[in-house]
Amino acid sequence: MSSKDLHELFLASAGVCTDTRSLEKNQLFFALKGDNFNGNQYAKAALENGASYAVIDEEAYALDSRYILVTNVLESLQELAAFHRNYLDIPIIGITGSNGKTTSKELLHVVLKAKYSCFATKGNLNNHIGVPLSLLSMNKTHDLAIIEMGANHQKEIASYCNYVNPNYGLITNIGKAHLEGFGGIEGVIKGKTELYDAIEKNGGLVFYNLDDHILREQVKKVSRSLSYGKDPSSDYPYSVDEDSTFVKVHFKESVVNSQLIGSYNAHNIAAAIAIGSYFEVEDAKIKAALEAYAPENNRSQISSFRGNQIILDAYNANPTSMEAALQSFNKLMAPKKIVFLGDMFEVGTDSKKEHQHILDSLKEYRFDVCVLVGKEFKKLDTGAYHFFESTQEAKSWFHQQDFHESTILIKGSRAMRMEDLLKD
Repeated sequence: MSSKDLHELFLASAGVCTDTRSLEKNQLFFALKGDNFNGNQYAKAALENGASYAVIDEEAYALDSRYILVTNVLESLQELAAFHRNYLDIPIIGITGSNGKTTSKELLHVVLKAKYSCFATKGNLNNHIGVPLSLLSMNKTHDLAIIEMGANHQKEIASYCNYVNPNYGLITNIGKAHLEGFGGIEGVIKGKTELYDAIEKNGGLVFYNLDDHILREQVKKVSRSLSYGKDPSSDYPYSVDEDSTFVKVHFKESVVNSQLIGSYNAHNIAAAIAIGSYFEVEDAKIKAALEAYAPENNRSQISSFRGNQIILDAYNANPTSMEAALQSFNKLMAPKKIVFLGDMFEVGTDSKKEHQHILDSLKEYRFDVCVLVGKEFKKLDTGAYHFFESTQEAKSWFHQQDFHESTILIKGSRAMRMEDLLKD
């Protein structure tokens, strides 16, 4: 079946589904395969539960005309997404980066929604399955879209751009994330700037942080770009109140009093301001949208726990984001500061060096209490700090302490589940 024919079935359906547990009636079921499952085995159940068609790639499961046999289900899903993207023909802003891409996407979304019907990637559906599913969630009511793209190896962003076909691009930053898969920082630079290559090929426009020396150099490969930054020479200049607990950003004649903590979030806010301004969203609407945004899902969330202020930034961590969080926490005015840091994953052969660098930073910052959690940090146990091999061990110790009126930063890679420290 051609992509055009499959797209006609898609338009007549209630959308696509890859999991029978969340199937809705009249959806197209795509029988994806994984390391531990074969979606073809669930095709019959999907049809029995109301799917209009089941897209499969093993002939043995094709029982009647409702089974659409293709060579590869995943590739068919991606090809359908590409066809649908071109069918809608709306501007798409592609976002990637080592840190801050989901927050930047959310901030930009609330800004653009103030003027347009704007679609944005839900949550962090930013991989080889999530990106096509995001594209297939767009419809004729949308004026434009923001598609987030994650990557942990080279050529991944390039592959997504083949069906996202972005007109605009934003790389939030390039740092020490997924070093193992990219093969070092030079590999990260090459992998992330595949977005710039796609934008240049499409004759599109790149937005970039002028204060970031890596992006300032890499953006030279594109013909059209606009900058934002603290440098007054940028196209969209801004400034930051460094003494404010929550990030406060000045732009033009406006001041954004955000609900975000961490000076690194100023770049994310500035990107949303710049792109919103380019798309002619009024300054007052930009300000209102950004001030109303509250972080969630363990990303720079502020809460209280047993009389202490908690800064929960435990969605993920890499050497760059960890250092940025510590730098920001060091600037924070608070009577007593405590840090709980979990292992950083996917650092590859640099793991020992990067975890040691974090310990060296802690010596410089001299926080009141430092707690290191995970097998990588435990290897470096010198007795200078509190070291625990697991989050549960750290939790047991934490709940026995009598901390009061302290400000506590909690950060670590997703698999460490550092947020469990706060569970009773």
